[in-house]
Amino acid sequence: MADSAAVEARGVTKIFGSGHDAVRALDNVSVAIRQNEFFTLLGPSGCGKTTLLRLIAGFEQPTAGEILLKGKPVEHLPPYQRAVNTVFQSYALFPHMTVAQNISFGLEMRGMAREKAASVVEEMLALVKLTGLGGRKPAQLSGGQQQRVALARALANHPDVLLLDEPLSALDLKLRQEMRGELKNLQRTTGITFIFVTHDQEEALTMSDRIAVMSKGQIQQLGAAIDIYERPVNRFVADFIGDTNFVDATIGGREGDYWRCRSASGLDFLASPAGSAGIGAKVTLAVRPEKITLKPGGVAGIVAQTVYIGTDTNYEVRLADDMRLNVRLQNAVDGRAQFAVGDRVGIEVPAGAARMLQD
Repeated sequence: MADSAAVEARGVTKIFGSGHDAVRALDNVSVAIRQNEFFTLLGPSGCGKTTLLRLIAGFEQPTAGEILLKGKPVEHLPPYQRAVNTVFQSYALFPHMTVAQNISFGLEMRGMAREKAASVVEEMLALVKLTGLGGRKPAQLSGGQQQRVALARALANHPDVLLLDEPLSALDLKLRQEMRGELKNLQRTTGITFIFVTHDQEEALTMSDRIAVMSKGQIQQLGAAIDIYERPVNRFVADFIGDTNFVDATIGGREGDYWRCRSASGLDFLASPAGSAGIGAKVTLAVRPEKITLKPGGVAGIVAQTVYIGTDTNYEVRLADDMRLNVRLQNAVDGRAQFAVGDRVGIEVPAGAARMLQD
């Protein structure tokens, strides 16, 4: 692992319970999170992402392996002695305190003089765009404002790492979308390493420098958003991140940088290779709906269903062997869909749009 990592997990396993009731929440996880990085742990409920966050915070201890902050093991340190702060899903604000008192509470507990703490509070309120609201109680704020207070409180003592446990999940959709940009800007402004836990793929894709996709206590894939989306390593990642068509096909031969693969319906794909499969092998291809183009009057399939979603329309196309492909196309300038149910259409898939999966 890199010496410059802000946080490292080395061979970390976490087991809850014992005997037949034992649950392996993390299974030999190793990852290095860089300094000043917006890093996201992404996955469904029960995948281990929150457990890993709690191990970093010190709320849990690993069954095996070690957690390091700036290269130093911290298993022996309680949470309050780690240069880490956490923003919880519930915000955990003190309802009887004002906004300013909530933000200054931790500073004063650490012995900071009241005048200095008041100065830091004003600095934090400005940072999260709540200047002038220090005298209000949490109940007098909107959900988005309460979340900003929780962020300001966590950032006030300038931790090396900020842990965020699904902090946007209690907000409505429009406010969640607004807060994504604000969180990313906060991370850039402060230069603090953010470790963000979410099950929301869109949150992960829009904010993260890197993403670790988790399932069953293991990291399935680690990389930048574009790598995770465009080059998923297995079926779980391809299915969890965005919409995907899975096509069973047979490799026919090599064509330049691609394998020519044919589905049972007779549709040909020039697929990006993965693994060691060769000619004649049965493979699964992943094809994103927006990568496919439909043309009128073809004979490849029939439009079985359309779903209007504003900018685009989703088409379900039925092929000869009753295989179904989902296709997403941008609507015309006047908003009309390009095709209707029952239309016969041709299907075009550009070279490299289909990706062979390793499992």
